[in-house]
Amino acid sequence: MKVYLVGAGPGDPDLITVKARRLIEQATCILYDNLANHALLDLAPPTAERIYVGKKKSAHAMTQQQICDLLVDRGRTQSVVRLKGGDPYIFGRGGEEAEALFDAGIPFEVVPGVTSPLGIAAYAGIPLTHRSHTSVVTFVTGHDPSQIDWAKVGTSETVVILMGLTAFAEISRRMIENGRDPATPAAVVRWGTRPDQETLTGTLATLPALVEARGLKPPATFIVGDVVSMREKLNWYERLPLFGQRVIVTRAREQSAAFISQLHSLGAEAVAWPAIQILPLPWHLQRIADYDWAIFTSVNGVRHFFDRIPDLRLLRARICAIGPATRAAIEALRLKVEVMGDEFVAEGLLAALASQDISGQRILIARAEKARDILPQTLRDRGAHVDVLPVYRTVAPSPSELPSVQPGDWIGFTSSSTVENAAAALGIDRLGTLRIASIGPITTATARKLGLDVTVEANPYTAEALISAIAGHVAKSGIILL
Repeated sequence: MKVYLVGAGPGDPDLITVKARRLIEQATCILYDNLANHALLDLAPPTAERIYVGKKKSAHAMTQQQICDLLVDRGRTQSVVRLKGGDPYIFGRGGEEAEALFDAGIPFEVVPGVTSPLGIAAYAGIPLTHRSHTSVVTFVTGHDPSQIDWAKVGTSETVVILMGLTAFAEISRRMIENGRDPATPAAVVRWGTRPDQETLTGTLATLPALVEARGLKPPATFIVGDVVSMREKLNWYERLPLFGQRVIVTRAREQSAAFISQLHSLGAEAVAWPAIQILPLPWHLQRIADYDWAIFTSVNGVRHFFDRIPDLRLLRARICAIGPATRAAIEALRLKVEVMGDEFVAEGLLAALASQDISGQRILIARAEKARDILPQTLRDRGAHVDVLPVYRTVAPSPSELPSVQPGDWIGFTSSSTVENAAAALGIDRLGTLRIASIGPITTATARKLGLDVTVEANPYTAEALISAIAGHVAKSGIILL
């Protein structure tokens, strides 16, 4: 077996390397730090052992010796990923852990990560090198300022100080005493590369007081040098349209990855909380080929219908889809969608079918166990023979899986079921403190029936439009929450 010392990057889980991701997906045991983004643990197999070995300034889950001993013990029988914030060999004590493994005869590999000084500076809009400002960068640990020769280090063109938050006032004083200009631009970045990134800028002389006034807590990284002045132009991350926003994603887990990825790309913190679980239902149709029309009202309906059909050619019906996501799921199977409504609800699909002569024809509707009856009933009223086939059911999540919500957070609802389940789990009063984003009028009506205010509604009724509605509201209000 083997131990992999893996750099988890500076915080943004998308900055993990391809090799690191592959190793996490194959690991049987993961030892992870406080600074490694815990979302990366979701990449591991469900059966993988997850052990927290994080160390904060005043709270160590384990001593360094205990961590080394645990790596040796697990490494004898398992494929172990030691997930470390940043890079294992840049102030990560990876060298000590590698030595312990070597001495014990345990095979190991080191997988570099984006070290925090590089990632954090980039996300703060500060290039550590710039032709007009600097060609020298020095990385320093600020844990014990008395151990650093500030006469040499402090005059480096760009100085990056890690683990120096509580000692920065002393560090600033020592740098100035050893010849550094007090007016040198300086910045501190807390939780860099994450949606809750917080940046303060000043000078070497003024920044300590600014840090104290803000009450900043670790982890934080300081950057001292003329390059800090470039932030005004290059601060791309904190200008993203959803930077500082926190969004609770209630979609089913298997459907939330793309939604969460889009939110991340716009700077939001996306918290996955599936307020709904999708479970397949057993079903059987003897004569699938006899239907003239097949109607699908969701991606889940497509999935749980066609997963049970051994040969897609058995379905000879003309196919209808309620909206673009459902249509895309059908077309991914190389099947043709002939009818889709302009509005992505049952009423829109009925309007699109209004010109079709369906009297006497057989129609199959593959859908959830519980759904509105307007679609099958209206088609029956027009003379069609309609069979409703429940292919899946939705259930509420376990109460033990409640998300941590804060007043002002966004919560996105993509169905009436997600609204009802969230209200049952969180309570109306607590849910009412959040900003609600609804995917469409049916979901909005459910929320309002429960006494909830809906902040934005998507138009058209798609997940992409839901995100756009949130972004539009934030841009209009001009509010950034930190």
